[in-house]
Amino acid sequence: MQVLQVQLEVGPDPAEVGRARRWARSRLVGSGIGDDEPLAETLILLISELVTNAVVHTGCPAVLRMLFGGGGGGPGTVRVEVADASDRPPLQRHAEGEDTNGRGLELVDGLADRWGWQPEGAGKQIWCEVDRGAPAVVVQDAPPRVVVQGGEVCEPPSCVFTDAPGLA
Repeated sequence: MQVLQVQLEVGPDPAEVGRARRWARSRLVGSGIGDDEPLAETLILLISELVTNAVVHTGCPAVLRMLFGGGGGGPGTVRVEVADASDRPPLQRHAEGEDTNGRGLELVDGLADRWGWQPEGAGKQIWCEVDRGAPAVVVQDAPPRVVVQGGEVCEPPSCVFTDAPGLA
């Protein structure tokens, strides 16, 4: 089975998350996943969360990788990996009420078909996989609102993950 892998180095600056989203969106289109497909929005949300976690919680540069056609789910699987230089394992928190953070890995857990982490060099790699034939997230335009599989809803300001105008 052939696997296409692309990667992007991300600096340790939260502004890099927007650049990573734009880069990923162009690679998804290049792999045959249309920009208007719900799968593309799901993958962009996952990438945004994993890259944000890497740069905000470690303060280290990271590497974003996307693999098309491989992974544990079979030939229709898209795998996202974010590797950073921190050896601290990811901590899945549970946000309460008006908390403005702490939902990232919960979102990854809800959107990805599989996810996990493993040591990589002196640091770690956090990965997730989405099967191309699986139901995906629908992102509605105005006001920005994310509708998650199973009917759970996450609304701004607690989570804004789209590339809507004004968001980097």
